[in-house]
Amino acid sequence: MQPLAGLKILDLSRVLACPFASMVLAELGAEVIKIEQPGLGDETRQFEPQLSVDSAYYFACNRSKRSMTVNLRHPEGQQIIRALANKVDVVIENFPVGTLTRYGLDYATLSALNARLVMLSCTGFGQTGPYANKKGYDTVFQAMGGLMSLTGEKGGGPVKPGLPVADLTSGLWVAIAILSALQGRTHTGRGAYVDFSMLDAQVTLLTLAAARWFALGEVPPRLGTEHPGRVPTATFLCADDRYAHITASDQHWGPLCQALGLQAWGADPRFADNAKRVAHRDEVMTQLTQTIRAFTRAQLITLLDAADVPIGPVNSVADILQDPHVAARGLIGTFDYPGVGLFRGLGLPYKFQGFEDPAVGRPPTLGEHTEIILREMLSYDAEKIAQLRALKVL
Repeated sequence: MQPLAGLKILDLSRVLACPFASMVLAELGAEVIKIEQPGLGDETRQFEPQLSVDSAYYFACNRSKRSMTVNLRHPEGQQIIRALANKVDVVIENFPVGTLTRYGLDYATLSALNARLVMLSCTGFGQTGPYANKKGYDTVFQAMGGLMSLTGEKGGGPVKPGLPVADLTSGLWVAIAILSALQGRTHTGRGAYVDFSMLDAQVTLLTLAAARWFALGEVPPRLGTEHPGRVPTATFLCADDRYAHITASDQHWGPLCQALGLQAWGADPRFADNAKRVAHRDEVMTQLTQTIRAFTRAQLITLLDAADVPIGPVNSVADILQDPHVAARGLIGTFDYPGVGLFRGLGLPYKFQGFEDPAVGRPPTLGEHTEIILREMLSYDAEKIAQLRALKVL
């Protein structure tokens, strides 16, 4: 049995943040019905990289769901959504503010039909506030939320991370919110509405940077791979032009210097604790950078692993996806998609005792489950379904 078995989710969202959240919930056992636009589907089906059928982008955040096509602009399509909302636990949506109210699919309407319904609306800036109607994408939220200002090399301009961090972290926040509301429902017997803002989510992630500003009035500078409050924590170039990352606390300072042959320098009282090393950041980093440049990455990792100093190689995507530890942890699975064949996907990072571990499932083809859902959940017959297709509702 999976932990979310029996949970039913109606997913009206598209693109990345919310589909990522609903995929997490689906692979934990929830039944997720993904509503897509007839003919086109979620626009990520057309995103790069394209496969012979559909897109690897779509595959990455839509596994283990059922796909149903419904035209939400048509009154009959809106009625289908209302009927389905009466039979599920959760509705997720990421339409612009006010859109679902115009369609008669807002929380007030749906909760009047299903008092136990949990509904989450994910927008860029939330349902209220001066930016509520402003448009935005992942990188806009990174920029406005402060993350981009922290990312980049010393003296350089702001840099976005290599992944859509605002979308992906928002997806995790969405999943947490839904599970929290469902747990609350067990106490009240009633559902709840969640107004989720992607900008709010990014501001909340500032955590330590915000703490420094609250405590010191400090606007953290860009430090590349270094840490504003810990030295040494940084990426170092090795003799073979490969990079390794070291993070050392006070208990690691002596063993680090010992392993690198810097015993006398490491015993210098000027560097005895982290606060002193932060104060002498440039001197410490210059010495370590010069010393480490003489070791190959493999030599350095062997030395510091033996000394229990935290270190790791800076892996490329190819490196980590072929890493033996990743293989041993079973993080990569496969699914068989019509017209594509076997394709790999990244599983969820959970290992349960007491429940089945999540498995990599297959994404649905566009509208694959439309008729099945209409028959099973709404008792529509073949004639009714044919009429809806003729009206371009499905």
